Amino acid sequence: MLDLTYETPKPKVIAGAKHDWELVIGMEVHAQVSSNSKLFSGASTKFGAEPNSNVAFVDAAMPGMLPVINEYCVEQAVRTGLGLKAEINLKSAFDRKNYFYPDLPQGYQISQLYEPIVGEGEILVEMGPGVARLVRVERIHMEQDAGKSIHDMDPNMSFVDLNRTGVCLMEIVSRPDIRGPEEAAAYVTKLRQILRYLGTCDGNMQNGNLRADVNVSICRPGQYEKYQETQDFSHLGTRCEIKNMNSMRFIQAAIEVEARRQIAIVEAGGSVDQETRLYDPDKNETRSMRSKEEAHDYRYFPDPDLMPLEIEQAWVDDIAASLPELPDAKKARFMTDFGLSEYDANVLTAETSSAAYFEAVAEGRDGKLAANWVINELFGRLKKEDHDITQSPVSPAQLGGIIDLIASDAISGKIAKDLFEIVYTEGGDPAQIVEERGMKQVTDTGAIEAALDEIIAANPAQVEKAKENPKLAGWFVGQVMKATGGKANPKAVNQLVAQKLNN
Repeated sequence: MLDLTYETPKPKVIAGAKHDWELVIGMEVHAQVSSNSKLFSGASTKFGAEPNSNVAFVDAAMPGMLPVINEYCVEQAVRTGLGLKAEINLKSAFDRKNYFYPDLPQGYQISQLYEPIVGEGEILVEMGPGVARLVRVERIHMEQDAGKSIHDMDPNMSFVDLNRTGVCLMEIVSRPDIRGPEEAAAYVTKLRQILRYLGTCDGNMQNGNLRADVNVSICRPGQYEKYQETQDFSHLGTRCEIKNMNSMRFIQAAIEVEARRQIAIVEAGGSVDQETRLYDPDKNETRSMRSKEEAHDYRYFPDPDLMPLEIEQAWVDDIAASLPELPDAKKARFMTDFGLSEYDANVLTAETSSAAYFEAVAEGRDGKLAANWVINELFGRLKKEDHDITQSPVSPAQLGGIIDLIASDAISGKIAKDLFEIVYTEGGDPAQIVEERGMKQVTDTGAIEAALDEIIAANPAQVEKAKENPKLAGWFVGQVMKATGGKANPKAVNQLVAQKLNN
């Protein structure tokens, strides 16, 4: 684990109101399970297929069709729970959640209200160096997704695409431990990172594979502490749920505007209605969608077509043994093994692909030097071109070769940047490029000294100024580098300049 002292961040206080108000936020994140087939059918989960092409009879609610549970989806849910240090329930059960939408053919959703597959867990959300909050996860349950209604293809009618119907979702429900918009975004970011490391959800928010419902309420200072002591929700304000958020930026903006809406109502003498709302980014406002339903509104009851799900502890133990190294552990190892700063370790472990790339480059080399080249040179260049590490034209072996040439003094840092540009745009073996193009730095002190002597002889006035003010010695270093086409060993140049000017 990370050897750090964490401080709890202060709650967000809304300014510009008559009184001080604090935010209380809970999250319900819907993560689409990474699997080839759906939760209760063998239909494909591939994104982007022709409308209604990935639909089995059971997905379309054809009479007599019975659900058959996908074992791999259960495994993925268990893996997620283990990754969040959560309790795995060896017995769980499915319930019917009844509501009526055109894109829900059955007229109900199969979910897990009373006995979820995963119990309480936790996520450590870092807010900056030495500042973090532990957000408790209340539960994770599996459920099937609904389809999609399409309203913009015809002015007079709507269409329904059932491709998503029956896709397995994990609903990851947090406790109301989040205290500000930035924390909420950081929580979803960290959860997404863990899911991607585990391989249980690809976290693609643009495709709707990770969506967040945000529950927002306000309270006066001190009330949250009373809630923590008593677990009595009456100390907190009435919550409103903002549905289907698929952007970190929108999550923050929606929380801010919803909090101000609630404060304005309460300070005007009104009361906040518990309801579900939608965020409109164009108008930067939330608007009412429907009154917030409770469990009895959905008329939950055990699904008669599915027996309770019982799993064995040995199976759970096997899944636990196969878990990959997770972000916090990898970050701690990078800091210990490679001597990296917390910032650099954070950047390099943000994605599994970035971490793997760095490790391949750093193997057997100076970790700090490798991190510098990966983060500053490679990531910087990729960002300019709007590419990610998987699209890098420079392989770990090629970048490692450049670093080897620096470490052996075959090339200078400046030459290395020129070499990196060649490899990035043209490809090739770095060592061979240096040899063929005459890019080796000059390490022959005799040749460097001869160039320096000529410069000193031609600039006696500059020599006198440099002897009076040693800071001006850098001018001679620059002239030698210019005379040698940037190939002189900078360390050798600096040593010779210091020797000559001190004589």
